Amino acid sequence: MIKKFLDIWRPEVYHGSGTKATFFEGWFYKLVDFSRDNILAIIPGVFIGQNEQESHAFIQILDGRTHHSYYLTYPLSQFQASSRHFQINIGPNSFSKYRLELDLPQAPKLLGQLTFEQHQSWPVRGTSPGAMGWYAFVPFMECYHGILSLDHRISGKLQLDGQAINFDNGRGYLEKDWGKSFPQAYIWMQCNHFEQPGISLTLSIAKIPWLKGSFRGFIIGFLFQNRIYRFTTYGGARLKQVTADQEWVEIEVADRKYRLQVRAKRTNAGTLRGPFDKQMLSRVAESLSSIAIVSFYEMNGKEERLLFSGSGDRAGLEMNGTLEQILDNKLI
Repeated sequence: MIKKFLDIWRPEVYHGSGTKATFFEGWFYKLVDFSRDNILAIIPGVFIGQNEQESHAFIQILDGRTHHSYYLTYPLSQFQASSRHFQINIGPNSFSKYRLELDLPQAPKLLGQLTFEQHQSWPVRGTSPGAMGWYAFVPFMECYHGILSLDHRISGKLQLDGQAINFDNGRGYLEKDWGKSFPQAYIWMQCNHFEQPGISLTLSIAKIPWLKGSFRGFIIGFLFQNRIYRFTTYGGARLKQVTADQEWVEIEVADRKYRLQVRAKRTNAGTLRGPFDKQMLSRVAESLSSIAIVSFYEMNGKEERLLFSGSGDRAGLEMNGTLEQILDNKLI
């Protein structure tokens, strides 16, 4: 019990120790090489089902060039996690905030080692332990979210189906989710490849079950000039616009001091598995090649000043469920 309480301030560690009910946990690595020609998402994790046959560890891979995805399963006995820090092992593969080592001789035959440095992490504070804010203290949330690095530098090489990929001076992103299920409806977006280096956007908007109803929750972070500007439900920010069609997703959010506008172009996507209805189902359509157009303003009364305007590529984008579900912004 003490460990579970202390882990509230350690969103990066494994939270499933001793769990017997349906549970999932997954860490999402986005890897883009310096040329931006090679984009990979690597997702190690664990799923604890209703019986031993359903429970397993997994490594999920999405190739952003081909949109092909792979879901590799391992016996739960081959999953090991440190109780003190973020270090997990799945078979011969290991993962941490600072390093990953892959030994996947089966399709897609992915081998090699990468290291990560110069992380830009979401702050963890006493009353706001990470991206969840005070919601991290609520024991009945359907899904918890952690943003471990909005942007960091990659070093190392991987071999993908025999092709060597040099990731030196590439850029990476790292987040995670854990709990019972992904939200019934959500929008997720991420980009750290703008014309100006050192800028990153992470965004999630979801329908959140709450007591006997639900509400629209959001976590949006914009890294600009070495500062993370946070727009969140618990922080008092307001979503002023959420629209989507077959080509574009548009979002506008503001608090008392700043306003952020985002337009994201939807592109071809690969299909990933996610936890829904107590199963790992293939129903997550994710693109790693979207375009994100961002405008960021500082507000002073009725006046505002443009701080940044630009577009980024190699953006991640998911939309699951219906927009009507996401637009519901009140407890029901």
